[in-house]
Amino acid sequence: MENKGIDYGNGITNIDEKTGIRYGVIPHSAIGSAWYDESEAEYGDPTCPNCGNAPSNYDNEIHDGYEIEKYSMAEYACENCEYIFDGEQAYPEEPLYFWYNSNGYVIKQTDEVDIFVLKSPYFTYGQFCSQCAPGAIYLENPIKEKDDNNKGYCLGHGWFEGEKAPYPVYSVETGRLV
Repeated sequence: MENKGIDYGNGITNIDEKTGIRYGVIPHSAIGSAWYDESEAEYGDPTCPNCGNAPSNYDNEIHDGYEIEKYSMAEYACENCEYIFDGEQAYPEEPLYFWYNSNGYVIKQTDEVDIFVLKSPYFTYGQFCSQCAPGAIYLENPIKEKDDNNKGYCLGHGWFEGEKAPYPVYSVETGRLV
């Protein structure tokens, strides 16, 4: 019997409630350049650099008399602290996360290492992740035994160098090996 790992999520975290398929987790370094070519940076909503409140779009009639940042393009105005600033100041220098939402995939990288496959046209069978991603499937540790409890969304072959995933890839639609 294979080591399937421990479901630290108790069947309720990191799982698609509609399909029962768990989220897949894989380090970005395992994918190669495809992730960097396809993913998009997300910086979140604009915030005031002074107080952190949500700003409104700058209107010279409404916001006349507010303090303006030197050399500002005057894109946003904070009504809380009466400050005018541009988009460069409204967003963090580093993205909050990277994501991809196309071709049946929803994928998100929220830290410097791991990518979460939240939706995919494909799945594989693998060991559970550690407590860092409770209930998710670690895609670098595939298992041979087909256990629906260890079924996780995965990336198709096209995401990898040489067009070959490091695990068996099954179609969500048909359940067949692709």
